[in-house]
Amino acid sequence: MKKINPVKRITILIFIISSTCIACAQQNESLIKAESPTDIKYSTEIVVPDILIAWGMAFLPDKSLLITEKSGELIHFKNGMKTSIKEVPEIYVRGQGGFLDIKLHPDYETNGWIYMTYGSADGDGDGGNTTLMRAKLVENTLVDKEVLYKAVPNTKKGQHWGSRITFDNEGYLYFSVGDRGNRDVNPQDITRDGGKIYRLYDDGRIPEDNPFFDDENAKKAIYSYGHRNPQGLTTNPMTGEIWENEHGPRGGDEINIIKKGKNYGWPIISYGINYDGTTFTEITEKEGMEQPLFYWVPSIAPCGMTFVSSDVYPDWKGDVLVGSLKFSYLERLVLENNKVVKREKLIENLGRIRNVIQGPDGYIYVAVEGKGIVKIIPNES
Repeated sequence: MKKINPVKRITILIFIISSTCIACAQQNESLIKAESPTDIKYSTEIVVPDILIAWGMAFLPDKSLLITEKSGELIHFKNGMKTSIKEVPEIYVRGQGGFLDIKLHPDYETNGWIYMTYGSADGDGDGGNTTLMRAKLVENTLVDKEVLYKAVPNTKKGQHWGSRITFDNEGYLYFSVGDRGNRDVNPQDITRDGGKIYRLYDDGRIPEDNPFFDDENAKKAIYSYGHRNPQGLTTNPMTGEIWENEHGPRGGDEINIIKKGKNYGWPIISYGINYDGTTFTEITEKEGMEQPLFYWVPSIAPCGMTFVSSDVYPDWKGDVLVGSLKFSYLERLVLENNKVVKREKLIENLGRIRNVIQGPDGYIYVAVEGKGIVKIIPNES
């Protein structure tokens, strides 16, 4: 065997390491560290106290607030009082599942429809799966309840239910269902529920231009697939695009722009590894699979997602806010040309952030586990 001069060997190793680091830096925008701001330009106020896990929030036209409590309660907060809504669906609570998201119809003031996702044990088999329902609210009671979609099969696994709801600018309804802990079966199979973003008409009908509508074996409501556990879903008010965030394994949490019929790769490609440190895939890219707009390493366990579009926070306008369950802060992602150029930690150490929305008053409201709903108030100049 030909011997390599030690100096030459060191030079080669330095070149390889440097090239690898450059490639990693080019790919892994998450090397941008989340920093604490040096100048705190806001204060916080708990506006709805004493809620354990407020998963979903939706403001009614009278400025009162509907809040889903994961354990199965729907709360109406009005004039400083909390009222438990009657006739909520039976909620199957297991692991990460329970009462999940809630969203008003874009034309709520005309039609009164409220949409919600939750764990349901309805149907065949033991366990439950993510379900989408719409209903109306009359005198603090849900009426006219209609199940629009029920993912199958039921399973006793507690992982990866999703779930968030959003509407696009054309009135289509999108919602997410996680892979339900069945990593190697559900996400890449369009004949099965789980690991998908779905698109429906507001009454639950399936649009004929959905990407797999003409596939007789497919779940026709699927809009995109190859997802793990999407717990953030929102419409970009500037572009109308659907943005999503999802939990990766150990590393590899993602932000994606959701496109019709696209495969987002889970678990074939990933920037993460198993929780025990072993690998489940050797590749991060593959032809026919989408790259994330951004990914986090280490994982922050993202939950909830909103764009800042109001003038209440002029320095944040156009940025994305994402809750971190793992590190207990709200992350502000500064965007330039659809690329994350800065990360900032907001409201640190209050607790695990379960959700974040922009209210009709333009203020940001954050669901903090064990605390309740927190309002972010800009400091006066």
